[in-house]
Amino acid sequence: MTPNREDYLKLILELGGDVEKVSNKKIVAGLAISGASVSEMISKLVKEGLVDHSPYQGVQLTELGLQKASALVRKHRLWEVFLVDHLSFSWNEVHDDAEVLEHVTSEMLEEKLDSYLKYPKLCPHGGMIPKHGEAIHEKKRATLIDYPINTEIEIARVLDEKELLDYLVSLNVKIHDRYTITNIAAYEGPITLKNQDREVAISYKAATTIFVDQL
Repeated sequence: MTPNREDYLKLILELGGDVEKVSNKKIVAGLAISGASVSEMISKLVKEGLVDHSPYQGVQLTELGLQKASALVRKHRLWEVFLVDHLSFSWNEVHDDAEVLEHVTSEMLEEKLDSYLKYPKLCPHGGMIPKHGEAIHEKKRATLIDYPINTEIEIARVLDEKELLDYLVSLNVKIHDRYTITNIAAYEGPITLKNQDREVAISYKAATTIFVDQL
């Protein structure tokens, strides 16, 4: 299925497009589609006043685009919390269902759901859930590729992308896990993490979408 406008807006927001330019390359990677398709949709979003585009730099959400993306992401993340906490879904299983539910969620249902869940601050993937009508501004964090060997880190947020989440589940890597970076392979090779319980190698591609806090 071809990603729609909402998928683009949400991804641009997740990648930091509320405060800085996001490259087309990152959008291509996040949506797993061709560069030509991304360029075509970006042109449409620019015409609709949802993003600003600078050649060779990327795109950034306009105020209108940020409002629309934040409203969608809020509903999406509330449903993800519900599915994980109350229906025992794994964090890699919730995206598609939350995607459907967000589009049929009225403001009243959104507020009832938020209240029922006791106003969660974060989704299962570490993304913030704002109050109704507020814009999302994720905490500024570097990714796993940005730190050198011997750095102690905690996994704080990951991109809400099915392939990435399936991969992390296969490695048993979770939000709030703490590790020390013990090796960084050359030429964009895997990054090895270790704690007192285990050692795991994370691919470079995955590491670019894993946001961490330095301990």
